Amino acid sequence: MPKKAIIVGGGTGGLAAAVHLQASGWDVEVRERAPAPPGTGTSVGLWPGALRALDELGVGQAARRQARPATRGTFLRADGRLIGNVDFAGLRRRTGDTVHVIARPALFTTLTAALDDGVVRYGEEVADVRTLTGSCDVVIAADGLRSRARTTLFGAAYGPRYSGVTAWHGTVDLDTEAISETWGQRARFGVTPRTGGHSNWFACAPAPERVPVPGGDLAALRSHFGSWHPGVRRVLDRVAEDSGAGISRNDLYDLAEPLPGYVSGRTALIGDAAHAMTPDLGRGACEALTDAVTLARELASRPRVEDALAAYDAARRRPTQRLARAARLMNRAVHTHRPVGAVRNAAMRVFLTVGRPPA
Repeated sequence: MPKKAIIVGGGTGGLAAAVHLQASGWDVEVRERAPAPPGTGTSVGLWPGALRALDELGVGQAARRQARPATRGTFLRADGRLIGNVDFAGLRRRTGDTVHVIARPALFTTLTAALDDGVVRYGEEVADVRTLTGSCDVVIAADGLRSRARTTLFGAAYGPRYSGVTAWHGTVDLDTEAISETWGQRARFGVTPRTGGHSNWFACAPAPERVPVPGGDLAALRSHFGSWHPGVRRVLDRVAEDSGAGISRNDLYDLAEPLPGYVSGRTALIGDAAHAMTPDLGRGACEALTDAVTLARELASRPRVEDALAAYDAARRRPTQRLARAARLMNRAVHTHRPVGAVRNAAMRVFLTVGRPPA
């Protein structure tokens, strides 16, 4: 009889774990509280490590066909002057690949297509993961930032913490092959390529948590970024032409405290449930994919589930918690008051010149 896994959460990590375990002969069930797959959503950047994880799942080429490769990456000041360039050519020489930007719904569709019909059960919410352990060999909690599983197993002290920064994002009818990020006084604005001749954009600035912006989101964007360089203004003009339609806003969070472990009994946490981080490094979806593939690989290769879970925790906890700390520091540096901003820009310039981005 095959071993059985119940996966709580049908996002990137949950679906990836399901694909790997199903291919390894496991009986897999994914319970997702949303009533249906997402039809819209932002894009995510897939770094080479995440693409290798998708290759291991057998869907890497399908994902690349749905994605847009980034050929250039730049960091700019608000007046348009260059801070530094991301060495994507060096990244390709080092890893054989570059960053690919894919719409989140397209990534979900690619992963779901590799699963048997009925594996993902939508509209099913799990209130307490402890009730599942008697009916399967392992429970994988992939239920995101506000993970009920994490709170149930580890307590409210490990819940989300507001970073003090809110983010707006959307899509405009502009074509670009470059990833750019502009840093100004306590704010930043980014543009990434998207298929179909479109671009994704995001904007971040300090704001009170869950407080509506006086005058509306478009007015807030104009106030924060309307005097920035022409590349930013061109995006804002397209947003304004669309009467502000399609602007989404969400506050940015990470975990108040790093978890003491990613495993409790025969339940393992992956992705944001384990190590939610602010999006400053663009690694959230990448790390969820790597978590999922690492965990599933260990479960498929080891006779004892307990040994597999211990190996997963040993492999993933320290590196992901380091990334979460780095993202938090980046968030604070970008959104700090002057004159630290000048030091921040100089430090990034040095890193881009002598360092290398993580793959």
